[in-house]
Amino acid sequence: MSKSLLLFFIMGNQRITITKLPIRLGQFLKFTDLVQDGLEAKNVILEGKILVNGEVERQRGRKLFEDDIVEYRKQQMKIVVSG
Repeated sequence: MSKSLLLFFIMGNQRITITKLPIRLGQFLKFTDLVQDGLEAKNVILEGKILVNGEVERQRGRKLFEDDIVEYRKQQMKIVVSG
């Protein structure tokens, strides 16, 4: 049984529940509506516009885990496990 996960936006304090970790970076960007589709996710990642834990990430398949922080367009999001 997988744990229920709580993903929250550090800025704006919005909350989104996801059900499984790890989540791949490209999927994360689409799931959180930071990009419209997989092609846009691929492009912003390859262009070096995404930071994971403060470092530029260029791998769309990068797996995100608890406490990872993703930054795009000056918006930071942190993955937090609920419960």
